[in-house]
Amino acid sequence: MTKNFSRVKSYRTVSVWEILSMAIEALWRNKLRTGLTMLGVIIGISSVIAITSVGQGVQKGVEQQIQALGTDVLQVMAGAARSGNISQGLGSTSTLTWEDAQAIAQQAPSAQVVSAYLQQTAQVVYGSENTSTTIYGTDLNYPEARNTHPQEGRFFNQEELDTAKQVAVLGPTVQRTLFKGEVDAIGKKIRIRGEAYEVIGVMEPKGSQGPRDRDDQVFIPLTSMSARLVGNNALTGVSVNGILIKGSNQQQLEAAQFQVSNILRLRHNIYSPEADDFRITNQADIVSTFTNVVGLFTIMVVAIAGISLLVGGIGIANIMLVSVVERTREIGIRKAVGATYSAILNQFLAEAVVISTMGGGIGMGTGIVIAAAAATVFKFPFVVSFVSIIVGFGLSFMVGLLAGVIPARNAAKLDPIAALRSE
Repeated sequence: MTKNFSRVKSYRTVSVWEILSMAIEALWRNKLRTGLTMLGVIIGISSVIAITSVGQGVQKGVEQQIQALGTDVLQVMAGAARSGNISQGLGSTSTLTWEDAQAIAQQAPSAQVVSAYLQQTAQVVYGSENTSTTIYGTDLNYPEARNTHPQEGRFFNQEELDTAKQVAVLGPTVQRTLFKGEVDAIGKKIRIRGEAYEVIGVMEPKGSQGPRDRDDQVFIPLTSMSARLVGNNALTGVSVNGILIKGSNQQQLEAAQFQVSNILRLRHNIYSPEADDFRITNQADIVSTFTNVVGLFTIMVVAIAGISLLVGGIGIANIMLVSVVERTREIGIRKAVGATYSAILNQFLAEAVVISTMGGGIGMGTGIVIAAAAATVFKFPFVVSFVSIIVGFGLSFMVGLLAGVIPARNAAKLDPIAALRSE
């Protein structure tokens, strides 16, 4: 207490730095209590920073993955088969054909690239190694439609597609799994359901999309897959699971969606009010929907973190009220030697704000570390926005200011004589 008497020369002209210095000195004398008081603010601010960062990182990661596939792509999926009133999922019935894709390419002006594909899971074997992967039977337009191209070797050509040649292009994950330390997979023979296929290329890596590894796949000619692996042709042509349609921009894609819907309804003899036996999805709509979902989830979690800040503010107010009671005699002495109402008020407000902003600073650092660790472990971009830092600091400052008002006013209103009489 005697250390503070040297600072009461002129409380009427006390500087901000002196007020902060006295506040920090008072808090340092009760380090354990100060640390425990900060906990609520630390937890609240670190939660706000970490959740905001993780939400933005996941959102950016998904956007990058979909951008890699192309946001200017429509995906037409065949209808869903039902077994015992249970849907087997889109693409499980033979409602789309390769001929549908060819008709779209010819009749839809807004469709720049059209690609049909078949898709099945199968065991792929090379020597003593084997792996279960996704087999895609595609046409020549698939690489451009999906914005994915061979990194080594080549994709199959028109002659190989026309003659149902048994050639394959591997995804990087399949190549690593089957060929282990071998440098070159080109020219090697793999077996898919007992059929031998020559490897002619390896696709460029595309990474994961959520739990799905987009490098864990094999591409073969659509004709070869239809004839040898699936053996399921519709009455009107070669059955496919889906059709990819690429436009030059978003406006053209919206026009293509309308055109494709009309073409397929006419080809499939579907008239209003009958339901379509296909579904068209827009990659841009998927990005927008996901962004909205992540945004709502982030708001919800930040609101929950706000409760921690509220609890932290109540803790600061409680400790400051206790501090006023403990330091009643000290306040009386300061008032007796000339400390003004505003000097006492400012010091106790400063103590509350210092506790809160220090807790906020520690919380921001903790939140950034948590977000960086999550980004490293779960492999999504690490993003910390400048806005979230400013908001976090502002929240911690406001919590301290609001929590310190009542205790500071109580301290400033103390009668010096009554305060000096207290024990």
